[in-house]
Amino acid sequence: MRVLQELIKNKYLYSLAIPGFIFLAVFSYAPLSSHLLAFKSFQLQKGVFGSDWVGFDNFRFFFDNPDWLKITWNTVYLNALFLFFQIAIATLFALFLNEIRAAVFKRLVQSFVFLPYFISWLVVSLMVFGLFNGTNGIANRLFAWFGWEAVDWYQTPWVWPIILTMVSVWKNAGYLSIILLASIVGISGDYYESARIDGATRFQQVTKITLPLLRPVIIVLTLLGIGKIFYGDFGMIYGIIGDNGVLYPTTDVIDTYSYRALRQLGDFSMSSAIVLYQSVMGLLTIVIFNAIVRKIDKDSRLF
Repeated sequence: MRVLQELIKNKYLYSLAIPGFIFLAVFSYAPLSSHLLAFKSFQLQKGVFGSDWVGFDNFRFFFDNPDWLKITWNTVYLNALFLFFQIAIATLFALFLNEIRAAVFKRLVQSFVFLPYFISWLVVSLMVFGLFNGTNGIANRLFAWFGWEAVDWYQTPWVWPIILTMVSVWKNAGYLSIILLASIVGISGDYYESARIDGATRFQQVTKITLPLLRPVIIVLTLLGIGKIFYGDFGMIYGIIGDNGVLYPTTDVIDTYSYRALRQLGDFSMSSAIVLYQSVMGLLTIVIFNAIVRKIDKDSRLF
């Protein structure tokens, strides 16, 4: 009754949320019914609900393949690298941007670091190929200028976690830095004024005031990133790596693996089982890490 009274009292305010609820219902919750494919032998003519149940056979097929450990490790490892370096570099960007006093130059730098976020992965993949292709790539030209031996980058698996991390940071750190900069701007100037009166240097103000007050925002961004740690960025990985089997040992992630399973085998059910495994692991990860944050800093938890 209390909820109903609240809805009636603020009916016009809550009505503004109706389009958002409809969007979530249609594009986020209605498709969840397709997870049934993971427990069925899907046949197109029978449809999702008419296909025969097979229980956990699709999961058994996936887990009997030793590749599941490799692709799970690659997904978690690459996303952990991306998350750590994106937040670290974004924090440095935000701190440096906050120190810029010339308004015009500050806006110019903000636009410059934010611009890569809007570049599609297809364009980024062409840029990466221009840098690292084995014939006339910029990297090998620089190596030749220094007298070093050229590297066949697209045949060298161990370097790609480093390259992908650099590309991910270049593309996304600017976006995160704007979020962190907005949080820094919201910090009361009274803290800094008191620190200056007490003789604190600019570096001490950053380490003793700015970073501690940024901690809740950094924790939330980290938790949101951890929630997607089992989500391999398909556009990034497949756009840059493609079907280069030589690089699979270090770059093949759950998303690209399930895509190849669907494309090569045409098995919707097995691909759905892989995606459901990915979703469940992501849910468990965010719940566990949120519980850890609740123990450390209760105010910074997501729920």
